[in-house]
Amino acid sequence: MRSLLYLCTTLGVIALAAWAYRENHLTQSAMNERRALEREIAGLEESLRMQRAEWAYLNRHDRLRELVDLNFEKLKLVPMTALHFGEIGEIAYPMPDFGADLEDGIEVFGAIESVLGRSEENEP
Repeated sequence: MRSLLYLCTTLGVIALAAWAYRENHLTQSAMNERRALEREIAGLEESLRMQRAEWAYLNRHDRLRELVDLNFEKLKLVPMTALHFGEIGEIAYPMPDFGADLEDGIEVFGAIESVLGRSEENEP
């Protein structure tokens, strides 16, 4: 009986050691993956900072003004002034034709009454 207890205990210890080894391996691989992701994020953040700096450099007002002047014949770009804007009253809005919609509604209403067999005279 004692040898059976020793055998079960030894198998339990071996199973726990295998489980602990597996968990340790999974933990190490997860930590390595986390480190790789952190390095990738740091690289992407550095790239984003570089692109923002390049964008700010390319959008300098003096550079853009120089490009507009060089390409004036082709683009015809001019600075915006108050004359480029209009009043809200100057906008021509199309007027909807409400009469046609109302007539269609009356015809439909009359058709419903004729289908149901009702009229104003029959109502109490």
